[in-house]
Amino acid sequence: MAGIEGAPVRVRFDLAYDGTAFSGWARQPGLRTVQGELERALSGLYSSLGSMPNLVVAGRTDAGVHARGQVVHLDLTAEQVSKIEVSRIALSVNGMLGSSTDIVVRKTSRADPGFDARFSALWRRYEYRIADTLLARNPLTRYSTAWTTKPLDLVAMQIASNELVGLHDWGAFCKPRPFATTIRTLQHFVWRRDDEGVVSASVRADAFCHSMVRALVGAVVAVGEGRLSVAEVIELREALERTSAFKVMPARGLTLMEVGYPDAAGLARRAEETRARRSRAQLAAGPEIG
Repeated sequence: MAGIEGAPVRVRFDLAYDGTAFSGWARQPGLRTVQGELERALSGLYSSLGSMPNLVVAGRTDAGVHARGQVVHLDLTAEQVSKIEVSRIALSVNGMLGSSTDIVVRKTSRADPGFDARFSALWRRYEYRIADTLLARNPLTRYSTAWTTKPLDLVAMQIASNELVGLHDWGAFCKPRPFATTIRTLQHFVWRRDDEGVVSASVRADAFCHSMVRALVGAVVAVGEGRLSVAEVIELREALERTSAFKVMPARGLTLMEVGYPDAAGLARRAEETRARRSRAQLAAGPEIG
């Protein structure tokens, strides 16, 4: 632990990025990713002090998805920590990334005991922005706001969103991944229109499966455009199968806004509970074949 001399020190990174030019969060050979860029910068800082462990992220974002409140952790050796004060690692990494980078580390700090960026999280909250009128379309925000050609009925969309909230199997709204559960608790799904006429959804869940937010928004947009009824959206959810009845919204409108954690006393317990739940879900899916 961090309090034991010579033991690894867990560092929390709070960061933001423009996802436009990235092939998602996770490191991939031959592709530019957020994890790859950050780990390259960290390796430049600590290359003389041994290999760098992988960054652990609260939520892996897809290609083109942005973040304002992403959280990761990294375990550094005592020797690595002695090179740069933990609170100044952010400045050093940002210096390695460059002055016009599309990633900014906003803060680095010693993590509380038991903290795990992924497994300690209670929820993740995303925002999806849509310009549904010509007056709301702003070319300066075209990489962070999706455009539609038909004005949206926010009253109908909110009714549909209210019906979706709760613990469900979201198989109809997730890209399938082998042996991964699609059961999630959607905690919050609220729509608003701002003073500039831009429509936005605030979507929060304990966790999201692959493409879930963009699919949920796409289904509710179909309600707002009059192409689906609320009842039809619920039927699609209960069918547990991917469908072409609505379009998955483009990545550019989606931003990870924040990740919620328990207080310091509850971090380790939450991480243990989450790991146990994921393990049970993988066991229920059956043994891996191949």
